[in-house]
Amino acid sequence: SLEQKALLQFFHAHKERWAELFDQLDLNKDGKVDINELRIGLAARGLLRSDAEEIVRESDTNHDGLLDFEEFSQYLWAHEKELRLMFHTLDRNHDGRIDVGEIQQSLHNLGLEVSTEHAIKILQSMDRDGTMTINWNEWRDHFLFNPLHNMEGIAHYWKHSLMFDIGEHMTVPPEFSQQERQSGVVWRQLVAGAMAGAVSRTGTAPLDRLKVFLQVHGSSSRGINLWTGLRGMVQEGGVRALWRGNGINVLKIAPESAIKFMAYEQIKWLIRGRNEAGTLRVQERFIAGSLAGATAQTIIYPMEVLKTRLTLRKTGQYSGIVDCARQILRKEGVRAFYRGYVPNTLGIIPYAGIDLAVYETLKNAWLQRYSKGSADPGVLVLLGCGTVSSTCGQLASYPLALIRTRMQAQASTEGGPKLSMVGQFKHIISHDGVPGLYRGIAPNFLKVIPAVSISYVVYEHMKKALGVKS
Repeated sequence: SLEQKALLQFFHAHKERWAELFDQLDLNKDGKVDINELRIGLAARGLLRSDAEEIVRESDTNHDGLLDFEEFSQYLWAHEKELRLMFHTLDRNHDGRIDVGEIQQSLHNLGLEVSTEHAIKILQSMDRDGTMTINWNEWRDHFLFNPLHNMEGIAHYWKHSLMFDIGEHMTVPPEFSQQERQSGVVWRQLVAGAMAGAVSRTGTAPLDRLKVFLQVHGSSSRGINLWTGLRGMVQEGGVRALWRGNGINVLKIAPESAIKFMAYEQIKWLIRGRNEAGTLRVQERFIAGSLAGATAQTIIYPMEVLKTRLTLRKTGQYSGIVDCARQILRKEGVRAFYRGYVPNTLGIIPYAGIDLAVYETLKNAWLQRYSKGSADPGVLVLLGCGTVSSTCGQLASYPLALIRTRMQAQASTEGGPKLSMVGQFKHIISHDGVPGLYRGIAPNFLKVIPAVSISYVVYEHMKKALGVKS
């Protein structure tokens, strides 16, 4: 048929170019490309070395772990056909070129809203001739060794490699595609995150304990600074006393992460409705993330109360987590496990909203000023933006966090009335003034940078150990 003839002509016309590519990859000139040669070739083109496994898996028809020229050219032939279909999907006015508007429209159809500025950065990553449009050759060469098979895959690649919506790092859980769920990437990322959180919390536990101590004891803790506070803890219970309450603080990471992720998926499904393929906009994901965070907090909140009580305990007061829970239940009843729940839940929204807004603003300001040709500001800049945005979020929500901790710490043995959220607020203002609402914020800020740094390093190492691509 005419169609088969056209395909054969296409195949032979491109065979020369494929032979040249094959020769570049075949470093030892044995007529075969092995996985290491392919990894080196991909790295030289600025691509992920880990994509080599997928390319070999798709094209190694005789399963010998090597690619001969026949297998290599068959893979490129099939892949170029897919890329041509995607190119035509993007090229809405059929002028043979893809422009910024067409990129924006295609991503919009997939449920991803991007600004013109971000669409320009996506285009610039492929535009070699500086025309601010992408022709077929530029498109093909850019994605030739990227094992992507549809527009959803391309959008996912842009999202992860160009980081145009990474601002939801604290509040909005990461988006996982169906493919990522099936391949087990989801649980591996959650495990890596949990491990990073555990090491980070353990590393900064002494500062966290000092913060809780200052929050609860308020005006009676005047004169206690960072050094005298830590020294007092060591004198009272030895060096191990610095880590009181850390056990349950680490224990609650796994259930909190799992509940938050599952709740986020369900809430996302409710917001999205029947549009299965659609991806939520950042604002919708922020709402879903905040609701998921509130759901997780509601379920694991008794652990938060136990953490506060164990952190503040004196030597010998409780023998462990179970004994602490038993004593609270016996002396104060079930309601004690939800003391401070209202200010805790109210604190999620200002913290999350400000954190997200500041992060996006800082990141975009950096890109506009220093990183014109790229949409990736680099890891250090993202870490810096994350640290500043987290600090701003904490400043806004800290008074609510302080009131929550005080309410959690109220034990019936203290005597006196149990103060409500408003009662606590009035009490602090009358005794300590406005600065009283920020008592303990110094050790809290001191732990932000080491916590973020430790988390990042451990997370990256855990991802490598568990085989998760960056």
